[in-house]
Amino acid sequence: MLAIELIANAIPPVHTSDSIQKVFDRMAEFRVAHLPIVNEEQFLGLVSEDDLIEEPDYNSPIGAIALSLVNPYVLEEQHIYDVIRLFYERQLTVVPVLNIKKDYLGLISINSMNEYFAKLTSASEPGGIIVLEVDNKNNSLAHMSQVVESDNAQVLSSYTRTFPDSTRMEVTLKVNKQDISNILATFQRYKYDVKATFNFTDHNDNSMDRFDSFMNYLNL
Repeated sequence: MLAIELIANAIPPVHTSDSIQKVFDRMAEFRVAHLPIVNEEQFLGLVSEDDLIEEPDYNSPIGAIALSLVNPYVLEEQHIYDVIRLFYERQLTVVPVLNIKKDYLGLISINSMNEYFAKLTSASEPGGIIVLEVDNKNNSLAHMSQVVESDNAQVLSSYTRTFPDSTRMEVTLKVNKQDISNILATFQRYKYDVKATFNFTDHNDNSMDRFDSFMNYLNL
């Protein structure tokens, strides 16, 4: 997916002539801490709540203040992973999207990013979650998928997490089955280290509790 596909136009930009108070009000209205400054189609920068809070006169125009953020934008053809990286590295609540001429096209909000991430990881789909710990050299997603498919299930999403100074990594699989007991048995038969399971359904299990635990595990 490209950045242009996630643009949300519900949050309008601000202009250099807008007062600091007006910008504060708009930030509060849309629950964001950043807003793009645009004159006609020209992108001038991203104003942060921190840029405004120390100003003595809230009637002053925002065009008169210095901005702390430098080039906080993505181009329309950049991959969504570049957007995620910018959100993370700059701790932003919105990311402006520009065309090749550096004209402003719109913005991506943190809320729309969260919605996309939920779809990307199939978080809203029912199913089981399996966390495996494997050696970097034995990280075969094809074989893991075969294990899941052997129980007439499918992998809805997967991602990995590496650790500094370690040859081990975590692989998280979301599958379209809540009863994953047979899949777990097969993984164990192939000597996979099953680190955790979530949404696992048996007679003594509460799947919603495990889903909540998984969300906490991801720190979402």
